[in-house]
Amino acid sequence: MNILIKNGRIIDPATRTDQIGDLYIEGGKIKEISEDITPANGDKVIDASGCYVMPGLIDLHVHLRDPGLTYKEDVVSGSKAAAKGGFTTILAMPNTKPVIDEGDRVRYVHNKAAELAPVHVLQIGAVTKGQAGERLADIEGMIKQGIPAISEDGKSVMNAALYKEAMKIAAKHDIPVFAHCEDRNMVGKGCVNEDAHARENGLPGISNAVEDVIAARDIILAKETGVRLHLCHCSTKDSVKMIALAKEEGLPVTGEVCPHHFTLTSDDMDANNSNYKMNPPLRTKEDKEALIEGLKNDIIDVISTDHAPHSREEKNEPITKAPFGIVGLETSVALTITELVDKGILTPMQMAEKMSYNPARIIGSDRGNLKVGSPADVTVINPEEEYVIDSMTFLSKGKNTPFNGWKVKGVVRATICDGKIAYLYE
Repeated sequence: MNILIKNGRIIDPATRTDQIGDLYIEGGKIKEISEDITPANGDKVIDASGCYVMPGLIDLHVHLRDPGLTYKEDVVSGSKAAAKGGFTTILAMPNTKPVIDEGDRVRYVHNKAAELAPVHVLQIGAVTKGQAGERLADIEGMIKQGIPAISEDGKSVMNAALYKEAMKIAAKHDIPVFAHCEDRNMVGKGCVNEDAHARENGLPGISNAVEDVIAARDIILAKETGVRLHLCHCSTKDSVKMIALAKEEGLPVTGEVCPHHFTLTSDDMDANNSNYKMNPPLRTKEDKEALIEGLKNDIIDVISTDHAPHSREEKNEPITKAPFGIVGLETSVALTITELVDKGILTPMQMAEKMSYNPARIIGSDRGNLKVGSPADVTVINPEEEYVIDSMTFLSKGKNTPFNGWKVKGVVRATICDGKIAYLYE
């Protein structure tokens, strides 16, 4: 079936296009973009009047919990949630059970996704065997199975010499390292940001230095090895400063911010609600403002979700015991539009850059653009449509969000992946 998207605001960072027009999809490719295209018999016509038509969104940071933790999420439920959220490609983190640390386990996820997922699922490989930090995973074996990156996400590789060896292998094969920056020796039993709010509630805190020390180390190691380094879920003002300095020096360092970190602060934290518990934690207003400035000034390259589903029972535990993490695939677009685009902080073009074009560039993907002849991964978003976030409508198995009941703007009207409709809001 061919698809004609009519009267949309076509936004493509690859060609700097920002115009009202029509986009025609045929044979899984973008066939034509022009002011007025007449539909042929049998074409599926999508009216995109008043909507953004962007390259399919790409989320570099998703936890699908598959294999082994599928009561929280799996490849099918997570990819359906992604499609509803406007994502045509998602990257799955390797901290599953067992850990994705060898080629066969990568192949399991890729095969399952190819058969059952409505969007592209790319499995990231672990840095060390079992994420135990003691010996390297089979990185080259996983590269042969198509991993787009390596990451120890959920923790940091504390052995710098071992990490450096992994970086050398990644650099040799030109894949990036995705860094979760957390000094395990400093975090202790911390569960929220270390500040007055934590002290008032008698909660153990996580200081900014927990993130900043490892961010600095990893940038230095990247400088020595030449690897492309991507800093995941940046949460501190000094992370932004360090990325800026690395870019000034010409180092291949990029960074991402999650919607919860540019939307909430530790002052918003409800100590009795574990849906406010994530890692890194919600930081101060000063940190949040630095993250927003970093996004605005293109120091921060990417908006990712760190979609981290957990069961209701797990999140009903007290904040000191509950697991870290919130879901984000189905709220990311609306929070970005409501908190950044609608307030004039980001332009729609910058939103497309940070949610599609830049992520594609970081992983060396041919997606993330709307060029004629490119694979037809397209997301249609109505930026003016308001709704109230209701976690019970999520397609994700995870309902753990602090944004339940929030009134937001920005509804995904259609997600098209390889020329097929992955999600349609009707």
